[in-house]
Amino acid sequence: MRKNMKNIIVKQVVTKNDLEDFITFPMDLYKNNPNYVPPLINEEKNIWNEKENPALHYSVAKQFLAYKNGKIAGRIAVIINQKEEKELGIRKVRFGWLDFIDDEDVSKALIDEAIIFAKENKIDKIEGPMGFTNLDKAGMLTMGFDKLATMIGLYNNEYYPKHLEKLGLAKEKEWVEFEINFPEVLPEKVVKFSSLIAEKYKLKVIDFKSKQEILPLVDPMFKLLDETYKHLSTYTPITEEQIKTYKEKYFPFIDKNYIICITDDKDELVSFAITMPSYSRALQKSKGKLFPFGWWHFLQAGKKNDRANFYLIGIHPDYQRRGVTAIIFKEIFERFRKMGIQYAETNPELEENKNVQLLWQDYNPVNHKRRRTYSLTIKI
Repeated sequence: MRKNMKNIIVKQVVTKNDLEDFITFPMDLYKNNPNYVPPLINEEKNIWNEKENPALHYSVAKQFLAYKNGKIAGRIAVIINQKEEKELGIRKVRFGWLDFIDDEDVSKALIDEAIIFAKENKIDKIEGPMGFTNLDKAGMLTMGFDKLATMIGLYNNEYYPKHLEKLGLAKEKEWVEFEINFPEVLPEKVVKFSSLIAEKYKLKVIDFKSKQEILPLVDPMFKLLDETYKHLSTYTPITEEQIKTYKEKYFPFIDKNYIICITDDKDELVSFAITMPSYSRALQKSKGKLFPFGWWHFLQAGKKNDRANFYLIGIHPDYQRRGVTAIIFKEIFERFRKMGIQYAETNPELEENKNVQLLWQDYNPVNHKRRRTYSLTIKI
C-alpha cells in the first residue's frame, strides 16, 4: 500500500473482494453515461484466473486500486508479456484496465504504479492501455466519446487522454474505426465483380447448415489470421491455448449466419469474416450479468437488431488485393438485408494497416472513432 502527499492511497488487488471492486469500479464511474458498455463480470474474473487465461502462464501481472477519502477513485493493471519479450525482443510494461475519476492526483498515482513496476523489473518503457496480447482490447478513445461503445472496444471519458498527456505520456500507436451504412441495393458492379472473382479463382462460399459445422474451421481461421497480420511489427503468433480460450469464450455468441468462409478448389480456407449482432444494448441492460435475466437481452439482440460489428477478418496473402472482399461483402450484404441489419462497425484497426482499411473503401465508410496507446520512456 502506498500513500502520497495528496492523501491518495493505492493498494494492490489481493482478495476476491478487491477483484470484485476492481472489475465493477467503471460500472459505477459510468453509471449515468449512455455510451458506456459494461463487460460480463464473470468474463472479467476469468481474465485473472490462470485456469481460464493462458496468457497468465507467460505473463507477470498485478492490479491496483486507488482510493481518495476512503472511496475507490481509480484502477490500473500492469503486465509484462514474457512471450512478447522472447519472440519479438520487446521489453515494456503494458498497462491496462485504466479508469479514474477526473482528478490528476489520482491518475498520477496510478501511472506511478506502472513506472515503479517497470523500474522494479529494469524495464525502461510503459505503454497502454492494452491487455495481455494483441487480441485483447487496446487503445484509449480519443474521438467518438458520443458514440455507443462496442463489446470489443474500450470506452473512456474525454478527460483520460488529457491526463496522460499532462503526465508526459505520448502517442505510441493509433487505431481507427469505421461505421458503414449499408445501401438499399448493392451496386451492380459489385455483384458482377464478385461473380467474376469467384469464377476466376475457383472460390466458393461455405453454406453452414448448423453452428457445429463451423467448429472444424476455427483453427484454420486463427492460422489464417496469423498469415493476414504477421507483417505488422507488433504482431505475435496466436498460441494453441489462446485459440482454445477464444473458442470457448466467443463460440456461444456466434450465429452461423454471421460467419463468412471462402475456400478454394482444394477446399482450403482462403478468407473469412466474423461478424456478430451488436450486443452493446444487451450488455447495458444485463448490467454485466448473464443470469438470471441477462441472457434474455442477448437472445433478443440476436433475433432483432439493426446493427452488427465486424470482429475478425482474414485473407490469405496470396488473395489480398485480388477482389476477394467483393465476395465477402456481397454475402454479408445479402445476409444482413434478410436480418434487418443497416449499420456495421469495424473492429479497431491499426492506422498503419492500410490493407484492412482498403476493404471498406467502396462502401462509404465513416471514421467515427479513434483510439491510441500512450507510452513513456523512463530512467532505470
